[in-house]
Formats: sequence, C-alpha cells, structure tokens
Amino acid sequence: MEAPEALSIIPANESTFEDLQAIFGARGPAHRCQCQRYKLAPGESFAAVPVEVRAERLRQQTACGDRGAATTSGLVASLAGAPVRWCAVEPRPAYRGLVRVMKVPWEGRSEDRTDPAVWAVTCVYVRAGFRRRGISRALAAAAVELARERGAAALEAYPMITTAAVAEELHVGTQATFAAAGLTEIGRPTVRRAVMRVEL
Repeated sequence: MEAPEALSIIPANESTFEDLQAIFGARGPAHRCQCQRYKLAPGESFAAVPVEVRAERLRQQTACGDRGAATTSGLVASLAGAPVRWCAVEPRPAYRGLVRVMKVPWEGRSEDRTDPAVWAVTCVYVRAGFRRRGISRALAAAAVELARERGAAALEAYPMITTAAVAEELHVGTQATFAAAGLTEIGRPTVRRAVMRVEL
C-alpha cells in the first residue's frame, strides 16, 4: 500500500509538542507511556513516574519546536496537515531499558550494546482513525533515511510476529513494514518477536 500524497514526515524537533500529544491522545496506553518504556532510569517504574513527568521528558528528548536542535528522538507524520503518527528512532544506547534488560535484541548475539552508531526504532504509533493507509511503511523508510543522514552505521527494529492489527496495538510495527524499508531479519529471539536490521 502506497502512502497518501498528502503525507509529510518531519523530525520531531520541527514539529510542535501539541501535535505530538494530539497523536498520543488524552488517554490510553500511548498517552500513559509518552514513549518512555525504554527510557526509565534503573530502579524507576511507571507507577513511580507520573505521566506529566514522562511527558516533560519526552518534550526534552524530542526538542519539539526547536528547529535548530542537534538531536531529536523521533519522527512525526502528518496527513493533510493533521498529525497522525509517531516513530521513535535514535541511537540505540538512548534506550536505556533496551540496552539493560530487554531480552529481545540480544538473544544469540554478542556485540557492543552501547555502540552509538547503531540506531533503533522502538515505537511506531498511529493516531486512532488513521491506520492501514501506508503511513507506517513511509515512516519506517523515513527512519532509515534519518539514521543514514545522521551518520548511523545500522538501524534495527523489533517487530511482533502477529497480525498487523495486533502489532499496531502494541506499537512495535510489523515485519512487512520494516522489510519494505530494507530491513532484514537477523534473529528470532522469541516465538513472537524478530530482530530486523539494515546496514547503512
């Protein structure tokens, strides 16, 4: 499925934080998470970090509204001017929980987990009412290009092996989404998760 012609994708720092929050909504898992699942410090839990604090952390990580920012933590997609989708993508070590405790990326592999030249996509979230329009594939391709432009040596993703609908709900994307962007499977650490990667 091709992305709509009216779709635009920009680094989050070139978007507004209000647009990003419109994608996450005022309730539900994305609103509660604020894309902090892999960002919590050792010893922190969601219960101990209020959503307002998580949102402020996301604001700082994205540098929304600061077009001159040297870094940002993702991409924002808009359709005909309406913000509709978010993709978390940045150097893999920025995801502290991914590096420290998550099993999926590391099963059967031995490499430097703190290598900043390897980037990762950890979340592909769509606003309610805008699914199945080809936007995820366009975002995955844009994530590859952003990583390449900013000097990454490789980009990884960790999609769920399940139906597209369930993968959308879990915000991790599908194998087909990342395959269309040039990533290939390099591991199957669990029955339901794959590790996909593209060398840049």
